[in-house]
Amino acid sequence: MTQLQQEKDTVDINLTPQELQILSELDSRQYGFLQLNSPEHATKKMLVVKAIQYLERMLSQAHQQLKNESENLDKGINIDPKTYCKLGHFNILIEDYPKAMSAYQKFRSLRTDHWRDTNYLYGLGLVYFHFNSFNWAIKAFQQLLYIDPVYCRANEVHLRLGLIFKVTGELESSLKHFQLTLIDSAPCSLSQHEIRFHIAHLYEVSNRIKTAKEQYEQLLLEKQLPPLVRADIYRQLGWMHHCVESLGERNQRELQAIQYLQQAIEADHKSGQSLYLLGRCYASIGKVHEAFLAYRNSVDKTEGNADTWCSIGVLYQQQNQPMDALQAYICAVQLDKNHSAAWTNLGILYETSNQPRDGLACYVNAARGSASKNHGKPVHPNLLQRTKFLQQQLEGAPTPTSFNKPRLLPSIEDAWNLPITAEMNSRQQQMQQRGAAGQGVFPRGPGFVEGPSQTKRFKVEGSVEGPGPRPPLPPFYLTSQQLQMLQYLQQNQNSLTPQQQQLLLQLQNHYRLMQQHQQQLRLQQQQQQQMIRTGQPFSPRPQGPFPIGSLPQQQQQNFTRAAVPQTSSVQLPQQQQQQPYMSCPPALSSPSGVSDQELQALLSQKDIAATLAEDLLKQFAQEGELDLEQPQPVVAPTTSLPTSQPTTNLVHNPPSNIRIAKDPTPVLAIGGPMGRSSTPRNRGGLKGRGYSKIMEDASDTEEEKSQLSSSDSSTSQLKEANIKMSAREVLDSCRGAVGFQGLRRFHILSVTLPPPQPPEPPVSAVRLSREQLLPPTPSVYLESKKDAFSIQLQEFCLKHPIAVVRGMASALKMDLGLFSTKTLVEANADHPVEVRTQLQQPPDENWDPTLSRRGWACISHRSITTIAKYAQYQASSFQESLKEEHEKMTSGQHPVGGHRLDSDSDSKDSVGTSNRGLGLKKGRGKHGYKTIKFGTNVDLSDERKWRPQLQELMKLPAFARVVSASNMLTHVGHVILGMNTVQLYMKVPGSRTPGHQENNSFCSININIGPGDCEWFGVPDAYWGAIHTLCEKNNINFLHGSWWPMMEDLLEANIPVYKFLQRPGDVVWVNSGCIHWVQAIGWCNNIAWNVGPLTARQYQLAIDRYEWNKLQSFKSIVPMIHLSWNLARNIKVSDPKLFELLRNTLMKTLRHTQLITQFVRSKGVQVRFHGRGKNEASHYCGQCEEEVFNMLFIKEQEKKHVVHCLHCSRRHSPNLEGFVCLEEYHLEDLIETYDSFVMHPLNAQIQQPPTPVPTTSGTSLLSC
Repeated sequence: MTQLQQEKDTVDINLTPQELQILSELDSRQYGFLQLNSPEHATKKMLVVKAIQYLERMLSQAHQQLKNESENLDKGINIDPKTYCKLGHFNILIEDYPKAMSAYQKFRSLRTDHWRDTNYLYGLGLVYFHFNSFNWAIKAFQQLLYIDPVYCRANEVHLRLGLIFKVTGELESSLKHFQLTLIDSAPCSLSQHEIRFHIAHLYEVSNRIKTAKEQYEQLLLEKQLPPLVRADIYRQLGWMHHCVESLGERNQRELQAIQYLQQAIEADHKSGQSLYLLGRCYASIGKVHEAFLAYRNSVDKTEGNADTWCSIGVLYQQQNQPMDALQAYICAVQLDKNHSAAWTNLGILYETSNQPRDGLACYVNAARGSASKNHGKPVHPNLLQRTKFLQQQLEGAPTPTSFNKPRLLPSIEDAWNLPITAEMNSRQQQMQQRGAAGQGVFPRGPGFVEGPSQTKRFKVEGSVEGPGPRPPLPPFYLTSQQLQMLQYLQQNQNSLTPQQQQLLLQLQNHYRLMQQHQQQLRLQQQQQQQMIRTGQPFSPRPQGPFPIGSLPQQQQQNFTRAAVPQTSSVQLPQQQQQQPYMSCPPALSSPSGVSDQELQALLSQKDIAATLAEDLLKQFAQEGELDLEQPQPVVAPTTSLPTSQPTTNLVHNPPSNIRIAKDPTPVLAIGGPMGRSSTPRNRGGLKGRGYSKIMEDASDTEEEKSQLSSSDSSTSQLKEANIKMSAREVLDSCRGAVGFQGLRRFHILSVTLPPPQPPEPPVSAVRLSREQLLPPTPSVYLESKKDAFSIQLQEFCLKHPIAVVRGMASALKMDLGLFSTKTLVEANADHPVEVRTQLQQPPDENWDPTLSRRGWACISHRSITTIAKYAQYQASSFQESLKEEHEKMTSGQHPVGGHRLDSDSDSKDSVGTSNRGLGLKKGRGKHGYKTIKFGTNVDLSDERKWRPQLQELMKLPAFARVVSASNMLTHVGHVILGMNTVQLYMKVPGSRTPGHQENNSFCSININIGPGDCEWFGVPDAYWGAIHTLCEKNNINFLHGSWWPMMEDLLEANIPVYKFLQRPGDVVWVNSGCIHWVQAIGWCNNIAWNVGPLTARQYQLAIDRYEWNKLQSFKSIVPMIHLSWNLARNIKVSDPKLFELLRNTLMKTLRHTQLITQFVRSKGVQVRFHGRGKNEASHYCGQCEEEVFNMLFIKEQEKKHVVHCLHCSRRHSPNLEGFVCLEEYHLEDLIETYDSFVMHPLNAQIQQPPTPVPTTSGTSLLSC
């Protein structure tokens, strides 16, 4: 195409000024509220499509110009990156998600400051959300909220984050975002009732049944409650009463559940899910006929529901109709090949029919299905146990031959290939001929299927479903009796009579004809469906599981209807989960290994079907998540994106790794020289009528627009402030602020920096050697008190990521016996202890609870006990171990690694100590692991209870004390449990403290009381970004999750690991940001607390983590702003870097306080002085959990006065109606503190030790 033709094509697209104005106002913010695919917006959709064609042709024209200017390739052509961003906005509005993704990614690659464009971040998050790429969606949405917490679609962002975290199982985070959505008064694609329903359902799935029931019942009292939401609530209440024993006696619960489900059906008579649950309830109380009718109606409503077919199979199995049960189970697993419960029940059915090999195959499939749906979570141990038992039994069993006893059921291979659909059709015709009367209560076979559901379920009929009678089946289709006869004859071919052989040939011939006919029908159906698909230019609705923004009015129903009963999505049903399998004896006489009593007990469980196909968590998890995870998220690949257009219309552009459909007009994701920013040139720039108008204000925020519109007035913009200004000058810089100006965001870090993110690991030209990956741990041995109090010791500790100080207790003559279990019991026997139930295993390994696979997830369960009770457990555990060792000795066996009670075992710090004290040997099988209890987080902060213990710790040097002027955390002014107070840990061998960084990256001190050892693992803080990436790969949240790194993963990722023993009396210093995890080798107690050295590095890392926590919506338990002001009051700083960091925090918070005061007064709200009490804790927002300094917004909620930040207050009410504003400090006090905080000469304060960056290699031992 020539340049003249391209210019002509561009001119042919005419846009009026009114159309250009409309297009300039369209961006991702209209997604979900502007329904371009609806008939009433057809004109506007045509306009958007025309604009897309216009911009695409402009880009194509620019690309052609580049090709024509081959002699000037180095100069390049200027393309505004916002062109791609605008294309992304237009494409997402017409729901063309692949092209939107391509355009957004191109914009990202062209703009280094892409993070400033909030509309781009919102659109990108929506696209990731649509494709189920949850990790990327979370990142985009979190960056958006960090950059602009009051973004006009913030409630939509919180809504989607709530749904994502609900799917991923982070229920507390989900609840937090749903609540932030609920309080927001801005328009939302879900109603308040629907959001409240999701919150109630969250309580249900997190097993907070009482709260969930109260929330549901409160919703039912609403007069304006939509009927579908009401139906969902009744369904949830019914299922809760069916499953939860704490809601009353069983018979009463079942009657109440049936009543609720009947009310749900009355409110929504089209809900097949409620009918299915009603059938489950009827089946549980033995009402077989009613259950069968409910299942039948459910199949008619929901068509391909594997759960319903599984439950039907259970009914048939209970009625001793094995062939019918087999067919129902086969229907279930054909609809859902990963349906663990159906495979499990089918295996049980085969075992009862003395076909253990088929049963074993079903159990294997059940385990695979469970692992697939659980996203790698462990398979039920009893299922694995049963599978292993059958494997052992069948290894020595003879191979079955045709002379063996005929099988009662077809093999699993034959059953899978049976023409179930045809057989069902024949049964349905027979039932219709016989009529409803005279056939008994329980009809045989699943032949009750009616209506169009059969077409979708089995995909046999060749026509698109529609009204009218179905054509009769051909005469060669086999009936159920003929199929059974065919199976029998095939299994006994060697012993057939001539008449039987002739019958076998006839049946085989009919069976082949039937298969050919079914294949023809399938091909015909596929061709018709293909014709239908090619006739649709656009998908009528998004294909992702969460299209809440695309059709708000219609999707309101879809979201609430998707929420489901609280059960696991892959294991057996709620009743079956409590005792899903009967434990089998070690040896059984029958080959199948199942006794009649066991099978009777299994089948007596009324509900063996899996949970609901429409379960929200199950529904979301079933959707295939788009794999967009890349080490560098600059350009996410789009080659695997689902698209409604044929893949042949897609082209790849290697320089930008972007794919854009080239129909209806050629679109090129221009890379190379055109992708570089260059000086605008008239000849090479994009041109065309209306281009600049379309791109006008494409992605500016409201604040930026207001500033740009008034750029000529110097008084409309806030003056810049810096740390050299006095307090009065800082306050004067706030004058002239209009409305909310300057308050949209508040960050201690510079606004010119991108949002905080995990750091890249140090670049290494070559891969680290084995010695470098496992460096010797820095350690020092103290011989005297003088060594302990030397400045060299503090310098040594601050120099390394982690260090061991040996001999500290003896050098200072500390009485560590004050922290022994015996002394603790004598002092406060009833003091509470948090207990973590864990699996005992070697430190270098980490297995799931079923011992079936290794991973990072560190599973533990929380409970509460007392010191006296845990001491009894600790002692009994020790006695039991001694008894086991004695038995081994008397039986002539050598003990396998006995538990060590002393500390003089080994002086090596890094290798060769993994399994000591656990009674485990490398290479030993996993079956010997047992469950242990770890007593953790014992609070020793109360001086009235623990005065002797706390006084003893005052013997430590100042830099390691709990309370010290040189410890930042001492200046917080109130208690932070476990940080500026002492916590005790009571351990038995195998007790684990999972991997973590200390809160806000502060340092920590840990002393082993003994008598046993602890094994430590540490990674330098420079590698925490790499650890964060590995956590993401293992589907574990770095901040919230509990994880135990696998050593081979760390070494493969080129991450160095310190590994050493901590013996009794040893002090472990964990430097700022060091990642570490610990396991007890013997029986011991530990004490620990945090310290904050007065160094610039410590303060910088604490602020960085404070801001990253804010990005992650994670509460920082160290109030860094409050701490900074206290440090300014209490200490004199001589370190220039530390002074600048502190001064910057003070300046920004003083400025922010003044802007809030001006805004509040402009709204007519009175600011009242409140002050601060002695030891009063810092305040956090009751909604978003961010620190609130000085200006508190109070609102009564549920008879409690709750503190809010400014942003959450405005979510409730933009004009702050109903809020009381309290001031903690007089402005004059803040001014005085700020002006008094100045640099002091070096000799006015003790010189601070140097703080070099920690090295990844080991250091030599230091002798003091």
